[in-house]
Amino acid sequence: MNEDAEYDPYALPPEEIQDPPQSLATALRKIGPGIILAGTIVGSGELLLTTSLGAKHGFVFLWLILFSCVIKVFVQTELGRYAISSGKPTLGALNELGGPRWGAQWIVWWWFVMMCTTIFQLGAMTGTVGQSLNLAFPSVSLAIADHLPQVIISNVFPSLAETIRERPEYPWAVFTCVVAMLLLWSGGYRRIESVTTFLVVGLTLITVTASLALPATNFPIPWGEVLGGLTFGTPAEGIVVAFGVFGITGVGAAELFYYPYWCLEKGYARYAGRCNDSPEWVSRARGWIRVMYLDAWVSMVVFTISTVAFYFMGATVLHPQGLHPQGRDMILTLSRMFVDSFGTWTQVAFLVGAGAVLFKTLYLSSAANARLVADLLSLSGLFQYRAPTQRARVIHWISLLIPVIALCLFLTFKEPRWMVVVGGFGQALTLPIITAATIYFRYRKLDRRITPALFVDIMLWIAFVSISLVAIYALQDQIMKFAMSSPSK
Repeated sequence: MNEDAEYDPYALPPEEIQDPPQSLATALRKIGPGIILAGTIVGSGELLLTTSLGAKHGFVFLWLILFSCVIKVFVQTELGRYAISSGKPTLGALNELGGPRWGAQWIVWWWFVMMCTTIFQLGAMTGTVGQSLNLAFPSVSLAIADHLPQVIISNVFPSLAETIRERPEYPWAVFTCVVAMLLLWSGGYRRIESVTTFLVVGLTLITVTASLALPATNFPIPWGEVLGGLTFGTPAEGIVVAFGVFGITGVGAAELFYYPYWCLEKGYARYAGRCNDSPEWVSRARGWIRVMYLDAWVSMVVFTISTVAFYFMGATVLHPQGLHPQGRDMILTLSRMFVDSFGTWTQVAFLVGAGAVLFKTLYLSSAANARLVADLLSLSGLFQYRAPTQRARVIHWISLLIPVIALCLFLTFKEPRWMVVVGGFGQALTLPIITAATIYFRYRKLDRRITPALFVDIMLWIAFVSISLVAIYALQDQIMKFAMSSPSK
């Protein structure tokens, strides 16, 4: 059981009130939720799709990647602002809106449907981690198949050895699931934050270091093309690709739901205290909102740097060679970014690093989704928590169950690309809904004493318009992909 089981991270006891930090150095020690979010964001989209985009189109879309990473943060921070003001996590706040209800408000159930589709993406990540590790250590699965006890082969799973030889990534996918469950076993907020900080900082430093070292290789960064990529422009088929770029980079629908939960577990709302008429509360709330803003924008810098570094590697190394990562050879082609630049010794390092990037998202998404599912059970009336330990226990077991479901989905459908399409379909539908709800909270529910500046309001509306336009296109595109795609048997 996790270390947070003895108290309720969503309660607002008066004895927990704290004055906000006054110095930047002290405030930086209070950040954390955004780093967890950055760990969730920098996953399959950045490693696989952003890098592939650079390989195919060069630096043409650099401006759009930067815009996408920045603009959605304004939605994220306004959800965080309302969470600090109200003390309510995302689903709890949405449950108070009007509209159809089936125990819980309809958007709460909509989130659950989206979450079910995103578990297909987690299954794809489980399989892709398995593929990466199998490519790095190809002899392991063959050794397992050759040395399985005869009693297992003959009496329990007679075709198991042959299955492992045909799909050698399967043992590694099982290993990935088990490791995720072990980390989640004691997965309270503090453990999640520390593990994520280590992974995010480490992987970001490796990718950025590789990008900065490119001038010393046979693939120097073409700075003229980089400057051209900072100006608005698209290739001939650009409108289709541009919508896809905006959808896969930066904060997604799932992360927007997650962020208020991490803010509350960090303690921002507890420290501000329950909303009241006193000027002291206003001062504390504004102070902790500033800390939350610092947290969100530091994380934006981190995941933007990571995203741009992946994009630079694809555009600088793969694009001039005409290498386009796709199909079963995607991971191997992506490894050429390091092999062609720094030598064959880097291939194993890249494959292990790629596995770590995807594993990180599996781990964090399982932890976050467990918190929201536990909340849904309470809001819908299916389960009532009489003590904080009951909620913690439900979160604990659900977080362990999600990686198992993801593994089973991969073993059933086998095709990661199709599974990513399923998850993308759900997120494409949900992003404008959560953004519209954020605007409603801002103008109809937020305490007027802590409203944001006019600039933030303008950027929030720009985000809503941009996201809505992308969603309209993405919905059409995903329907077509879903109709044309089917899992291989």
